[in-house]
Amino acid sequence: MNPQVTEYIDGLDAWQAEICTRIRQIIQQAIPDVEERIQYKKPHFLKGGKYAGVLGPAKGWVSYTIFNAQDLKTPDGLFESSDTGDRKTIKIKPGQVVDYDQLAALIAQAAGA
Repeated sequence: MNPQVTEYIDGLDAWQAEICTRIRQIIQQAIPDVEERIQYKKPHFLKGGKYAGVLGPAKGWVSYTIFNAQDLKTPDGLFESSDTGDRKTIKIKPGQVVDYDQLAALIAQAAGA
């Protein structure tokens, strides 16, 4: 785990830090050889030198973008797709119920593709 990413998450509001920590743990489990770095002022996660995802805290939510997601089957209304379809983003708001097991499966599937 990259200490810069830890420091970044520790500097967030408590509810954002909790969500980011949970997602980071999921990423670590789903992509055992993941590389972490701060890039463009946000935590990025890479597998084999290629982007696997990025955390994006904002004022009212925390987003997580899954890269290489063109073949993922995601629940309707839960994710936004990029114009090219190769990225899918979930926005998690305070108090929102999230199926983290499902998110972990999607992250692992995209990382394995």
